[in-house]
Amino acid sequence: MQLSLYNTLNRKVEPFIPIEEGKALMYCCGPTVYNYAHIGNLRTYLFEDILRRTLEYNGYDVRHVMNITDVGHLSDDGDEGEDKMVKSAREKGKTITEIADMYTQAFFQDTDALNILRPTISCKATDHVTDMIALIERLEAKGHTYTAGGNVYFSIDTFPRYGELARLKVEDLQAGARIVVDPNKRNPMDFVLWFTQSKFANQAMVWPSPWGVGYPGWHIECSAMSIKYLGETFDLHCGGIDHIPVHHTNEIAQSEAATGKRWVNYWIHGEFLINETGKLSKSKGEFLTLSYLKERGYHPLDYRYFCLGGHYRSQLVFSWQALDSAKSARERLVKQVLALKGEAGSPSLTLSEGGRSYIETFIGHLNNDLNAPRALATIWTLLKDEELASDEKLALLYEADKILGLGLKDVKEEIVVIPEEVQALVDQRLEAKAAKEWAKADELRVIVEEMGYSLKDTSEGTIVTKICNQNSR
Repeated sequence: MQLSLYNTLNRKVEPFIPIEEGKALMYCCGPTVYNYAHIGNLRTYLFEDILRRTLEYNGYDVRHVMNITDVGHLSDDGDEGEDKMVKSAREKGKTITEIADMYTQAFFQDTDALNILRPTISCKATDHVTDMIALIERLEAKGHTYTAGGNVYFSIDTFPRYGELARLKVEDLQAGARIVVDPNKRNPMDFVLWFTQSKFANQAMVWPSPWGVGYPGWHIECSAMSIKYLGETFDLHCGGIDHIPVHHTNEIAQSEAATGKRWVNYWIHGEFLINETGKLSKSKGEFLTLSYLKERGYHPLDYRYFCLGGHYRSQLVFSWQALDSAKSARERLVKQVLALKGEAGSPSLTLSEGGRSYIETFIGHLNNDLNAPRALATIWTLLKDEELASDEKLALLYEADKILGLGLKDVKEEIVVIPEEVQALVDQRLEAKAAKEWAKADELRVIVEEMGYSLKDTSEGTIVTKICNQNSR
């Protein structure tokens, strides 16, 4: 089945046709390393990972480039506020380099824990300032810039297709409706390519340039680095939907104004992670990190499974109950894999017609705009198929996991050590049940559950398992 993807530029699902046969050139907006990534950020990187794995499964050689923003991203997308890196360094009493290194390392620790494949190239903004200056010079030579108040601006009036991606009608935009008006701007939608010392005189990170000592705007870095590593036209550009109206719109304008070419063929955007109050974000104080989830007893892959349960273009509602359901489902899947390993020993080397049909259905869902929820449902269907042998089921799970990324080949039986005090309460409960002291038995169950363990009575005895204690959240 042909891989098809929803292209934000055209607002429809389109067959993926690469520029060069057998290759896929992909750029993904990376983290601004001033703080830890929250789980809403990580959902975007998870969908991009599914995209990359699906491309590779279809035989494409993927060149995946991701930026690391360690300068220039102001606290407001409309060129206002101060550099997030400088602000974080001051608040935490560290140097900017220390902040960047610490949070870059933390970011990759999170993505590794989530089984997200590392980019082919991860490029830091501070290592590519000369590339940004060169791109600004190209824009200047073509008449797309002006200097005012010491800063270099891109003039959107020189780029007739400005706002095409976001379907913006520039003539309808009112000054101050989206951004704080910069009096230096000829058009309120113009954006800064280069700041000089005329703004934030005590800026910690500055470089010499033809326009004076200063630092780059945020948007220019992605254009400069993607062109450097992927060329002036490439296949795919990914990110969150919040980047569409400003960041990605500005990237297109400056890139295509400089080169005179179509910059990106497919724009792929992921929706927000939300809760009952709306989008999860750092600014709203809903700062849930992967480390926090781990502290609450969740495996990082529980969160990956949770994200697989929602289509990347649909808002995904986070709740502890929903994450508990994902945790339970993933653990059931792991137990199924362990049971199949025990029965079959190793996966089958050949697939039956039925087995091939399952894989075709599975990849068909993913090739239809990355429909991971339906692909995941196919896995549960094949596990229930009594006509498939254990070794074939195991082979199918391993094959599917090349895209799902749940680490099914590596799962092992986890031995949970029950603390002596918990086991003592379990024994007391058994004695109470034997004496038909049902109220006491129920009280002991509650106590054990409050300590973080669940009890399941079976014909072979009581099974004790560790749980996430919802009452402690």
